[in-house]
Amino acid sequence: MSDLGFQVIARRWRPRRFDELVGQEHIVKTLRNALETKRMAHAYLFVGPRGTGKTTTARILAKALNCTGGPKPDYALDDPVCLAIEQGSCLDVIEIDAASNRSIEDAKKIRDECQFAPSSCLFKVFIIDEVHQLTKDAFNTLLKTLEEPPPWVKFILATTEADKVLPTITSRCQRLEFHPISEEVIAAQLTRIVKADGVTAEKEALTAIARLANGGMRDSQSILDQVISFSGKNVTEADVLSIYGLASAQQVGDLCQAIAVSDGKKVLTICDVFHAEGRDLLRILADLQLRVRSATLDAVRSGGNSSQLGAPIATEQLVRLLECLQEGEQGIRQGLSPRANFEVTLLKAIEQSRARSIDSLIKDLSAAAAGLPRESGEKKIKRTEVAPAAPAEPADTRPPQSAQMMTPIRDVPIEDSGRFEESLPPMDAPSTEDEAMQVSQSAHAFNFPDTSVATQPVAEIGQSAFPGEKEFQEAVGNLPPGLTEKLRDTLGAEFTSLRPVPAGKLRRPL
Repeated sequence: MSDLGFQVIARRWRPRRFDELVGQEHIVKTLRNALETKRMAHAYLFVGPRGTGKTTTARILAKALNCTGGPKPDYALDDPVCLAIEQGSCLDVIEIDAASNRSIEDAKKIRDECQFAPSSCLFKVFIIDEVHQLTKDAFNTLLKTLEEPPPWVKFILATTEADKVLPTITSRCQRLEFHPISEEVIAAQLTRIVKADGVTAEKEALTAIARLANGGMRDSQSILDQVISFSGKNVTEADVLSIYGLASAQQVGDLCQAIAVSDGKKVLTICDVFHAEGRDLLRILADLQLRVRSATLDAVRSGGNSSQLGAPIATEQLVRLLECLQEGEQGIRQGLSPRANFEVTLLKAIEQSRARSIDSLIKDLSAAAAGLPRESGEKKIKRTEVAPAAPAEPADTRPPQSAQMMTPIRDVPIEDSGRFEESLPPMDAPSTEDEAMQVSQSAHAFNFPDTSVATQPVAEIGQSAFPGEKEFQEAVGNLPPGLTEKLRDTLGAEFTSLRPVPAGKLRRPL
């Protein structure tokens, strides 16, 4: 005859006191302080994923409220009231499953029972699990009772979907958020369990179980129960992977490295192994995303690159790789051929890891070609050739009161370069008045500022001057304020030569 008294691990190892709760330290601290300072709210809303301790905490809180000498956070486990609450025989602690008691009639029963004082305890505690399943009418029935219950009534509502609870209900409760429990905490708790039960388990096996649990302690204990039933007293990682179709950490690492080095052939070979071993492709994709996310964070911290996947990859490439894996998840989940969609997703990921964004490419090209034309769609040339310096004239033969003309040079479309070049006067020949007028009009046609440099007197020179020479630097320094910057910003123009022009030959066009 089978042992009728056997209990699964999730029930045998359910916490009975606040000290035994793991992974929810913030909840324990809040409730302990409330009990010690006698500041208990009349209604609590426990929100969090499944298996994170919401109902367990509600029972512990009910025992702390009604224990002998309570309310107090620490109580004796053999207290008769606490034992009755654990066994479900206490008439003053009422657990309700809202999934099967969700109608307005059920809500009215709760409201009516609140009017009667507790029979043997200090408080009458209503624990309503999956409270989001109540209908809207049932919620509305409880509104007044939740807002102003009798002094002996406490409500503890638990839900995994807080967005389905009416805001009018949430506003009447103190909301406590239960977080998913970390893999390290779950693995440590499983280690204590197998040690107490006399089971030998590999560390990698318990880590794989913690990964499967997705932050739920109850789920991890249920998985451990199943693995022990399969393996007996010796639990190995291979057993866990075989039962649940997981890929080993080594296989996931090899796949990441193949993607990082753009080895498509190796990626397809690994995919064939996954298919032959019956691995869960969605789980493998989730493990890949965790690896890529970790590499992305490492790249951001280290200044733009990470080698966690097996080869140096830039941050922007890791981000696109992660997006590609996320987009492929839907196709694997709902596609006609999960295997084909998985392989295509990984091959796309390889392409994304090698691609570069247009913005970054343009930025790099601009940095490498500083000073070159940047207008898109237009071929440019830059006139950088200058005439050789003319022989210096004797000082006593220079024209009196002469002015010099600075020639701004700028990028000119190829098709217009001839016309622009013809419009300029010779570099080393004196300009006539007509030629000076032609130059001024040409500058106006090419959007040069009206405040022509030719109208500004500068120091006299006897020959052409070029950048780096003293005469050139003095002439540029005497230009109107802001003119040089305006030419450079608006036209991309720079002054490349300075040549003498007879006084009175240049004037602003009418």
